[in-house]
Amino acid sequence: MPGSELLCHAIRPRPCYPRHVSTATSLRNPDTPRHAAIVRVTHWITVIAFFALLISGAEIVVSHPRFYWGETGNVNMRPLFTIPIPASRDTVPTGYKYVMPDQNGWSRYLHFQAAWLAVLTGLVYGIASLLNRHFRDDLIPAPADRTWRAFRAVIAKTLRRAPLDPAEARSYNVVQCIAYLSVIFILFPLVIWTGLALSPGFNAAFPVGVNLLGGRQSARTLHFFVSGLLLLFLIIHVAMIALAGFWSRTRTMITGRLVESPKRTDKSQERPVISKESTVISEERA
Repeated sequence: MPGSELLCHAIRPRPCYPRHVSTATSLRNPDTPRHAAIVRVTHWITVIAFFALLISGAEIVVSHPRFYWGETGNVNMRPLFTIPIPASRDTVPTGYKYVMPDQNGWSRYLHFQAAWLAVLTGLVYGIASLLNRHFRDDLIPAPADRTWRAFRAVIAKTLRRAPLDPAEARSYNVVQCIAYLSVIFILFPLVIWTGLALSPGFNAAFPVGVNLLGGRQSARTLHFFVSGLLLLFLIIHVAMIALAGFWSRTRTMITGRLVESPKRTDKSQERPVISKESTVISEERA
């Protein structure tokens, strides 16, 4: 009867569909905020500075691929370890019968300039992140996530390449938080400290800063290992971006907006299911 249908609409103003029938549209969700402008600008400046440091640092290592421990180190001393590559100087014994092209001049100049660019960019990022509470709100894990179980759950979900829900796509998980905080507050300051310790001027002004590291050659060795850890972080970081969608994540870091793809629903759930209520209505109409 028509009265039954009117009563249904009076109780529920929306269409009389079963609750499990999806009424969502297929329209794309609007852009959602993801990264602040200061984060994006300092991120890309740091990328440029890091690659300049990586290239110039590799050229500096080629000039003397032997590492020592202590205050002094030269070709007449036994090295702590040696990188098995030919050197760019024929006075450095490497076991090879040829030398690499000597690029030590421009590489040291570029390394010095890129290092100061990275330091100044890091200071701007650090001060801004303290003022806008980026560290506290975005990078410090919630108390519930500070467990080994939560850590393992994130790694397992990443390895399964499981899709992220909207909340996860707009925030950092506990693994990302720990990695970023370690780089910002441990590796980055340590690579700056060990790099400054290689300067004769810094050694003369702050000898205690060099002595705490065990000497200038010890600082050079530590600088090499910390740089390797930063390179490892970069490789893993890029790999995780590739798994999550390289171009979409790169676009997000450029524009600051995250465009969510439309959610896929099960087609079996999109088909209307005839409920007992609709059957009774149809019989009453007949």
